[in-house]
Amino acid sequence: MKKLTGKTAIITGGNSGIGLATAKDFIAQGAKVIITGRNQKSIDEAVAQLGDQAQGIVSDAGDMAQVKQLGEQLKAITPNIDIIFINAGIGKFNSVDAMEESVFDEIMNINFKGAYFTLQQLLPLVNDGGSIIFNTSINAHIGMAGASVYAASKAALLSLIKNLSAELLPRRIRVNAVSPGPVVTPLHSTDKLGLTADQLAQMGEHLTTQIPVGRFGTAEEIAKVVTFFASDDSTFVLGAELIADGGMYTL
Repeated sequence: MKKLTGKTAIITGGNSGIGLATAKDFIAQGAKVIITGRNQKSIDEAVAQLGDQAQGIVSDAGDMAQVKQLGEQLKAITPNIDIIFINAGIGKFNSVDAMEESVFDEIMNINFKGAYFTLQQLLPLVNDGGSIIFNTSINAHIGMAGASVYAASKAALLSLIKNLSAELLPRRIRVNAVSPGPVVTPLHSTDKLGLTADQLAQMGEHLTTQIPVGRFGTAEEIAKVVTFFASDDSTFVLGAELIADGGMYTL
């Protein structure tokens, strides 16, 4: 039997990158999937790729008015879910002396505040024994120039996995995290990272030299880790983080 047969999952930011790859893997393992994204066009394109086991909801994790509507939007599709993958996020980088308050707020509003209150909205729909997975980052563990705010937003998510696992023990809902290293996704681009083409190329070359396996990871490789946490293979794992980074932090 497929690992997620009979399960229903929601993936925030499921219209591209790791979120889309995870949606594909969940569906391949038998799940029904609801994805969220910022605009209807990207949602429609992703759902067309995913097929009839997928549906989409327009929801911006950085807009609290939209976040607070997400629970009702989801209930219009399904009364209950088994899996939440909190994946929506942004990466923007700058030195502490050049960081602008508006960028600080944008990063924190999407990566932490949006993630937290998205979970608050969705939690009442999660079946007992369900699984919640956060997409975090090895930046929560390593020092990298220009990454202080991004890293802090991901470290904040990591603090949730133990606290929420303890809080949700009576419902047997486990909370875990996958922390990717450098991965080839649409996030790794000049416009998404706020870098010039030369800066992006230099960053990529520098990062590759620090990854023992000698390459960036793929979204599909991270998706398989998420599927492990989503499935009954991980029923004895809670409050845990799995670092998938090609050895960048671990070696």
